[in-house]
Amino acid sequence: MTLAACGLVRCTPAPLDLAETEALYADPLQPPAGALPVYYLGHSLIGRDIPSMVAQLAGHDYAVQLGWGTALKAHWEPAEPINGFEQENAHPHFREAREALESGDYGAFVLTEMVEIEAAIDYFDAPFYLHQWARLARDNAPGMRIYLYETWHRLDDPQGWMARLKADTQRYWENALLRPAMNYRDGVKPIYVIPGGQVLARFIQEVEARGGIGTIQTREDLFSRTNDGSLDTIHLNDLGNYLIALTHYAVLYHRSPEGLAFDLKRSDGHSAVSPGAEAAQLMQRIVWEIVTSYPKTGVRQSLKSQS
Repeated sequence: MTLAACGLVRCTPAPLDLAETEALYADPLQPPAGALPVYYLGHSLIGRDIPSMVAQLAGHDYAVQLGWGTALKAHWEPAEPINGFEQENAHPHFREAREALESGDYGAFVLTEMVEIEAAIDYFDAPFYLHQWARLARDNAPGMRIYLYETWHRLDDPQGWMARLKADTQRYWENALLRPAMNYRDGVKPIYVIPGGQVLARFIQEVEARGGIGTIQTREDLFSRTNDGSLDTIHLNDLGNYLIALTHYAVLYHRSPEGLAFDLKRSDGHSAVSPGAEAAQLMQRIVWEIVTSYPKTGVRQSLKSQS
């Protein structure tokens, strides 16, 4: 291991060699035998509704710790503030992160880094804290599956929203975050990926090429609106959350989401806006295509559709 970049706190390892990285994902994970209790750590791009929707699809238990735009560093360091902690965790599925992981109660751990992802890497020691959280989870449950949830950035990003989705998977999520995080001295173990950004990109490309499907005509139709009706350029609405929930389900369970229910509830028990059958079918098909063509999901590649 060689040290490459020294951030504000410590030096982080150089990225794991590319060939060694690919070798970690050469053999897929075995599908879970049954319901997989999941712990989520992150911020509002996980939110309350995505874990709830995944649980409705899969029938598993889950717990979360969230903040607003929270870096993994802030979740780890007791002295670091977590903005929005009280508001985001005022519900029955909150469980404090260290307590949850030290309990060994969970079969899967899904965590994500703040966006802007580049700032997280440059200023908040993102690879180090990804490594620390993964190590804590494995120390208490050696068989736990660790997943880095790849998210997205603002629709009005000056580099171009679609251009960044296509570039950032490799540029930031893999090369600058995942590969260094797996190259510490205490052993190289895979951290798998839930490719939320990749799924969004592919689905939007398909929708816009078709001129829309159902009520979804443009990328903006997957994003929330503020109280005054203006576009929220980062947070998804019910339709976008459903698409990402399907992605989590497919990666966690190694099952095609094709044929799954599409009339779900939000975490507060109210009915979510339904994508309708046609849009849901397209979402489900695209999710499975992405998940089974990206080895870092841990899912066997090019599986035939199976519900």
